[in-house]
Amino acid sequence: MTAAPSERVRRFDPYPWLKPGVLIGSLVPLAVLIADAVGGRLGADPVALALNRLGMLALVLLLACLSATPLRLLFGVSWPLRVRRLLGLLAFFYATLHFSVYVWIDQGWAVRDILEDVAKRPFITVGFLALLLLLPLAATSNARARRSLGPKRWQLLHRLVYVAAALAVLHFFWRVKRDLTEPLAYALVLGVLLWIRLRARLQRRVAGQGGRVASD
Repeated sequence: MTAAPSERVRRFDPYPWLKPGVLIGSLVPLAVLIADAVGGRLGADPVALALNRLGMLALVLLLACLSATPLRLLFGVSWPLRVRRLLGLLAFFYATLHFSVYVWIDQGWAVRDILEDVAKRPFITVGFLALLLLLPLAATSNARARRSLGPKRWQLLHRLVYVAAALAVLHFFWRVKRDLTEPLAYALVLGVLLWIRLRARLQRRVAGQGGRVASD
């Protein structure tokens, strides 16, 4: 049976290379990190360097995920929305690797020491909270979960991604002890993305109120 023209249009993907390209590009830094670790090129403190690289990748991918809607609002480009979910899952993947290196290699699965770190060291506390917030977001990122939760509850839950991103930036900020230029730059990017979303929300609300007034 031949598909109807409308069905063929819906199935056509103008960017078939986009998701594979993002996936491969996002995994290249992990391959480089593994190659550097095997080749002994991670310097005097390989664990700290691995933690830094993995954490940075998680943060960059998370901010890239959050930039999809602001890019559409500002410039009308919609293709980033096609990879928003993938970027979010990759951010969670790298955040999980970041935490796994800390738990397994740095702490050697010493549960008591890990719990003390989480309780007593603020930058670890907020980093752990950020990972916990990303967990339900990753688990409900599929269409089936969205249907089960309903659009409103799903959207409300996934707004926690901004809280997770803020905690991740704070984790980075508190981890850096001297030059704060880089964490401040990431904080600025997050602030701009949040401001764009809030401005669009306020504009829709004002437009809606104006429409009701006109109809009255």
